[in-house]
Amino acid sequence: MCGIYITNIPFEKNEIVEKLKSIEFRGPDNLGYEKVGDVSFGHLRLAILDLDVRSNQPYDFGHLKIVFNGEIYNFEDIKKELAALGYTFETTSDTEVLIKGFSEWGKEMLPKLNGMFAFAIHDAKNNTVFCARDRMGVKPFFYYWKDGNFEICSQLRPLINPESKIAQGAVSIYLDCGYIPSPYSIIEDVYKLPPGNFMEIDLVKKTKTISEFWNLKPAEIRDISYEDAKKELHELLIDAVKIRLQSDVPLGSFLSGGIDSALVSAIASKISNTPVNTFTIGFEDPKFDESKVAEQFAAIIGSNHTETICGPDDALQMMPNFVKVYDEPFADSSALPSLLLNSVTKQHVTVALSGDGGDESFIGYWHLLLVEKFKKVSFIPYPIRKVLSGFSWHKILNTRPETIKGIFGSKDENELIARIFTSFDSLQKIPNQSWLEHYEIFKNSAKEPLQRAADLNIKLWLENDSNVKVDRASMASSVEVRSPFLDYRIIEFARTLPLEYRYKNGVTKRIIRDILSEYIPEKVFNQPKKGFAIPLGNWIRNELKKEITESLNDEFLISVPNLNIQKFKKQMNLHMENKYDYSFSIWKLFVLSKWCKEFNLKLS
Repeated sequence: MCGIYITNIPFEKNEIVEKLKSIEFRGPDNLGYEKVGDVSFGHLRLAILDLDVRSNQPYDFGHLKIVFNGEIYNFEDIKKELAALGYTFETTSDTEVLIKGFSEWGKEMLPKLNGMFAFAIHDAKNNTVFCARDRMGVKPFFYYWKDGNFEICSQLRPLINPESKIAQGAVSIYLDCGYIPSPYSIIEDVYKLPPGNFMEIDLVKKTKTISEFWNLKPAEIRDISYEDAKKELHELLIDAVKIRLQSDVPLGSFLSGGIDSALVSAIASKISNTPVNTFTIGFEDPKFDESKVAEQFAAIIGSNHTETICGPDDALQMMPNFVKVYDEPFADSSALPSLLLNSVTKQHVTVALSGDGGDESFIGYWHLLLVEKFKKVSFIPYPIRKVLSGFSWHKILNTRPETIKGIFGSKDENELIARIFTSFDSLQKIPNQSWLEHYEIFKNSAKEPLQRAADLNIKLWLENDSNVKVDRASMASSVEVRSPFLDYRIIEFARTLPLEYRYKNGVTKRIIRDILSEYIPEKVFNQPKKGFAIPLGNWIRNELKKEITESLNDEFLISVPNLNIQKFKKQMNLHMENKYDYSFSIWKLFVLSKWCKEFNLKLS
């Protein structure tokens, strides 16, 4: 894991070095800088494979020069293929394999790669730059582009300058999602390269083209028995964990009370010759605490377990670091305990496995099941449902009115799915969701609505929320996180399985549970899941109340473009009176205010 930088803008060396130092946590082991003609390169290295300086970047091979962030898990296989073609190697790193693979195959190398990556390769002979980002968007890729001038970096902060302006359309998206999805960013003329895409820059013509090398294909269900599916998936998971255990630095595994991290940790423990180090965060509030379950898991798999209990003060102390490393407005409050977990983990290891991605592929999130609830009312004609949505069903069902309105008021399944991942009750004054066109693949990705919901979960939320949270939280402590469930082979395989193999009779992640039962007794892992969340609603009413009410004053709210101030104030009052939980709305605006102060930028 590292930080990459490349530009054709004529910055001085000291300017680029300062830019890189602002995100030095991404790679504290080496800061590299080189210039070839009009192109400058920068790199921050977190050494994981081949710790020798020979693998520092920028890395050269003939007329090619690379800056690379990530890990190619199958690089040894590609190395053998290249060796058979006559290539020799001077390092034991995946960086050398990557650049020589590109020399041999060009863009056709991309489908061969199994890993998380964002890289840029400069070709001095043809005066071009080739860039690519991994299939799932695990590694970030920001770029500035205007009139042929470009600047590429792993984070947004180095691309922000005194002339930068806020993209007001991106603020509207943030009001709905709590993050800003690719290809957009909060700054005008700065974009994110979408996952599974590559970009080619012609430095002579001053043009760029963006193309796709991977995406979700229309789901085709295989004719496979449940037992055969379970066996094949188990083998895939074992291999996905195994190739992620390659490291020249200490390695461990995150272990929550959930079944995904339990399975990853259990498999790693079985493969490893020595006990695996596992790490968990618990909470003082028992309603959110899973540490006791994680402790049971650790005892069964025989790991060296480290538990950290998090109170309000511990999490809130992460706020300065949160604003520092999440350099774009980002409202997932679980980033706070994630920052704390990684800071503890770094004291013991540099690489950690995680269970991220299991819920998306194997129908683990309960919000996906709103699609199932919609089936029960979809037979009612839409005009009648729209009228029914105004009734006070939420009082009977003990939920927020927006959820019921969303289910009753959606025209069809696809509209409901989009609302699940954007908003049932937008804070935008003038609703605009035209940006969703970049994610419309979900509408035709599968026959089953539940699979379509899972697909949008993968394409929209996983990339832009979950992966961002994990990347920034881990990089803040210079920790590399590897997620076996994000192996593209597992994601593709899961989508070929009948839904009842993954969700049946109210049981989520059925096939994962059955595999886990081979390592941990079902009575131990089949306990209520509490999620990796903090008691944010209570904190807003108590510990954070003063700071939030001061930050979200009229002057700030008026400055937020397209914000329905009246609606937000109503939600905030209802929350403070403990009538409903509107913590997400409040947290979104609070984070936005903190971000504006950090970067000294005005919203309007």
